[in-house]
Amino acid sequence: MRDADEPSLDELLMGAARALRRRWAAGLGPDLAPHDARALRVIGHHGPTRLGVVADRLRIAPRSATDVVDRLESRGLVSRAPDPDDRRAMTVTLTEMGESVLAEVDAARRAGADDFFGALSEHEGASLASILTRLDPREASTSGRAGR
Repeated sequence: MRDADEPSLDELLMGAARALRRRWAAGLGPDLAPHDARALRVIGHHGPTRLGVVADRLRIAPRSATDVVDRLESRGLVSRAPDPDDRRAMTVTLTEMGESVLAEVDAARRAGADDFFGALSEHEGASLASILTRLDPREASTSGRAGR
């Protein structure tokens, strides 16, 4: 039985996630907000993509995705073009500068994660990865464990 003063598993997990996000955000520097960095990652890792996909991946309203992409476009990090499959729709692609900034963002994220998880032994890290993979709904749905 858990002591009432001890944090619950969900509190511990959320606290660890917040601490990891803070480390990652600190590595972005003052001129790129974490939300914009996440949008860059979505666009960069999904190739030319529609604004609706950006909104879905960021879990924000389409209008908010437009605002984010507008900011990135004004900084020269992304460009828009008509969707070749539907000329009424627009796709968003990283520019050369956007690819460079994304590489920096990914490096900051990796460095923050390496530092954060460096407190764990190799065995602890492997155990944590196994547990988190088991709890990941995307993994559960692809391996038949959904609903357990």
